[in-house]
Amino acid sequence: MSEDNVLLEIDGPVAILTLNRPKSLNAMSGRMAKRLEERFAELQENVDVQVAIITGAGKGFCAGADLDELASSDNMLQAPDEDIGTGHKRFGMASFDRPVIAAINGVAITAGLELALCCDMRIASTLARFADTHSRVGVIPGGRMTAILPRLIGLGRAKEMCLSARIIDAATADRWGLVNRVVDPEELMPAAIALARKIAAVEAGYLRSYNRLIDESYDGTYREAVDNEHIRSRDANQAFNRADFDAASIVTSRRSR
Repeated sequence: MSEDNVLLEIDGPVAILTLNRPKSLNAMSGRMAKRLEERFAELQENVDVQVAIITGAGKGFCAGADLDELASSDNMLQAPDEDIGTGHKRFGMASFDRPVIAAINGVAITAGLELALCCDMRIASTLARFADTHSRVGVIPGGRMTAILPRLIGLGRAKEMCLSARIIDAATADRWGLVNRVVDPEELMPAAIALARKIAAVEAGYLRSYNRLIDESYDGTYREAVDNEHIRSRDANQAFNRADFDAASIVTSRRSR
């Protein structure tokens, strides 16, 4: 049996997914992409897990698509039609209704950058590097690159990265808003886990509902986002129960200790 290329560790409400092809800097093969989908489907069924973290084994986060596979007749990396209508999530994350944090420990190139973009939050090591090299190999992206990157860092900077294949370092990614924060390498996983635990302390039903509302607003127009928030807020506040809120607050306080 081949070694699992996406390792899973669960620690209470936090799940850690580790891309496990370190010799190729965790290049995204079709089998790895499929395994990610399976892992997120598995986590969706686990009611105890509230937050997931994705990171890479070894020195890389994900060095892009496996180009040998991409050029072969066995190509499993094409974006499937099932991805249409799933919003800004991909790589199995569309089936997981809780937040996902990318802990970017090294290079996040092309498909690896897309994987990081599809996560809800991104924490980077000072050793992280980011690039989109689709233009160098003549491949049109299918992992949300052109949908998410301009929204995060602005149109001009996104075009600079995508059309010139420029590599940017962690400090630039932080300055441009591509990542939430940058930490020293030894602090990467502790920082990601600390953030995950803080989020997981929120009452589970509220966390999922609020996370879904933010995703829906991000995927729509400004007018659609405003109207959707109004409707969801109205419906939720009409159903608000102070006793349930107080009970949830007690649970949250205990979790955060």
